[in-house]
Amino acid sequence: MAPRKVIITCAVTGSVHTPSMSPYLPVTPDQIASDAIAAAEAGASILHLHARDPKDGRPTADPDVFMQFLPRIKQATDAVINITTGGSSLMTLDQRLAAPLRAEPEMCSLNMGSMNFALFPMLDKPREWQHEWEPKLLEATRDTIFKNTFADMEGVLERLGKGCGTRFEFECYDVGHLYSLAHFRDRGLVSGPLFIQFVLGILGGIGADPDNLVHMKRIADKLFGDSYQFSVLAAGRQQMPLISIAAAMGGNVRVGLEDSLYDGRQLAKSNADQVRRIRGILDGLSLEVATPAEAREMLALKGGDRVAF
Repeated sequence: MAPRKVIITCAVTGSVHTPSMSPYLPVTPDQIASDAIAAAEAGASILHLHARDPKDGRPTADPDVFMQFLPRIKQATDAVINITTGGSSLMTLDQRLAAPLRAEPEMCSLNMGSMNFALFPMLDKPREWQHEWEPKLLEATRDTIFKNTFADMEGVLERLGKGCGTRFEFECYDVGHLYSLAHFRDRGLVSGPLFIQFVLGILGGIGADPDNLVHMKRIADKLFGDSYQFSVLAAGRQQMPLISIAAAMGGNVRVGLEDSLYDGRQLAKSNADQVRRIRGILDGLSLEVATPAEAREMLALKGGDRVAF
């Protein structure tokens, strides 16, 4: 039997952390492209990408900004490009879909339910804010619902999945999201091999601890049998411990400055630092890292030559 391969996804910048939290957070298109390429060279086979306003680092859904770095990444690496459809909880669905619909990527993330997505606890740590928008954005999540209704999800599956041949990283922040995904499977709107991302540690979703990871895996096994691949991301300081457990359980892993700003006890100076860290752990577990080509085969992706950028 061929050895199992582990897919490393790297989420390069996201919309959770703000520039004042780390000087190493990629903000400009040049920084996002350079960090993504370095992460791929370090061993990430999937690059999960958001965009930021180059002027002040706030999250943006502007497809013109995405197009300043997507072609550069594609030209420099064979990694699978995975564009967010989550964007930010403060964006409309049409805003969140603008860049993916233009790019027609191999993969997109798809959040599997509406939820509280609370970032305001980050305000508890005193800091000097570089930009006025940063604390305002965090505070706004106290009274905001991250909207992903069944109609929203159906629209994404139709417009991107059926319309563009894009497959999905199904982001499940709690057990109920797994049942929502099973609902779409039962209706024939999604088919395997499903790529399910267990998201642990966001306030409003399931907590980041081993018991919850085991529970998510048990329910996914009950619902999807052997017709899915799972990956794990954990927020903040639980990132490396929980994704290491996930790898030992037969799963795939996600790292990146979207999920945690740290490499060990120090600020990560790049996304590649975290990729190298988890790659060392995988080596210690005698697990092999999937290449982009192997990830495409495992997830039945359409191939990088069929994207629109």
